[in-house]
Amino acid sequence: MRPESDGLGERPEADALGVRLKAYEGAPAALAGAGKDPVNAPMIRHWCEAMGDTSPAYSGPDAIAPPTMLQAWTMGGLSGHEARTGAYDELLGLLDASGCTSVVATDCEQEYLRPLRPGDRVAFDSMIESVSDRKTTKLGTGYFVTTRTDVRVDGDLVGTHRFRILKYAPARRKAPAPRPRPVVNRDNAGFWQGVADRRLLVQRCTDCGTLRHPWLPGCNACGGPDWDTVEASGAGTVHSYVVMHHPPFPAFTESDQGTGTAGPYAVGLVELAEGVRMVSNVVGVPYDKVRIGLPVRVEFRTYEDTEGALVLPVFRVVEGEG
Repeated sequence: MRPESDGLGERPEADALGVRLKAYEGAPAALAGAGKDPVNAPMIRHWCEAMGDTSPAYSGPDAIAPPTMLQAWTMGGLSGHEARTGAYDELLGLLDASGCTSVVATDCEQEYLRPLRPGDRVAFDSMIESVSDRKTTKLGTGYFVTTRTDVRVDGDLVGTHRFRILKYAPARRKAPAPRPRPVVNRDNAGFWQGVADRRLLVQRCTDCGTLRHPWLPGCNACGGPDWDTVEASGAGTVHSYVVMHHPPFPAFTESDQGTGTAGPYAVGLVELAEGVRMVSNVVGVPYDKVRIGLPVRVEFRTYEDTEGALVLPVFRVVEGEG
């Protein structure tokens, strides 16, 4: 019986590509690399603020760097590192040429041998540690590639960082991807019922009158458990926003601008006229025209897919603005 192809042009028992990829195991990915900046207090502070980590170990005259910053001190930024070798690029080039054009980071593993302190200058070497056999996942068929980076200070090993990616050929979809469904539970069911009725409902504490969103089982101002709702006018302004470029997701399209493509789209943090903030898509203008302060108004859209109709609130830029 002839085995079926797995979509990469090779039968499972004759994975010629896998043999070529395995030859790169042990090859250097970076040699004699050096951190672009010494370990320093400002970067530690920014990291701790972003992570919400208030440990006293990371500030003061005897401060150490959070161990999980290990990779941060080796990153080359947009300009990259001169220490990078061609082996890793060759490996990825082979995968691209075979149809494994998509990539996703799957996991990392770090080992810490001693704390890093402000003033330390890190050096590192990276190698291609392993390439898996061909694997079939829900994303598609491809190979897991693991690199290992050894980080040193003054010649002494201070930590090791393993990073694994999956380079794969995307699985063919038989039907359009459905738009992700919101998680509805007993705490927020009232909000989503309101959306289904095309009403934007905001919780209000009946003890202190504080409005809140997202919906919670109790008041985050006074702790009161009792609440009712008010219907928001739907008017608001863009308080903040991000533009999503990658990964492209077919369920999110720019059909609002008439392109019908799964290209970049804007996700806004909208401050409603009532004072609460809500996250949703900003529509009505191209993604690169969205700005902080733009006036918007809620619009309820119905999305039809294989799972049925779904009503979601989005925010349309007020006509004449943008």
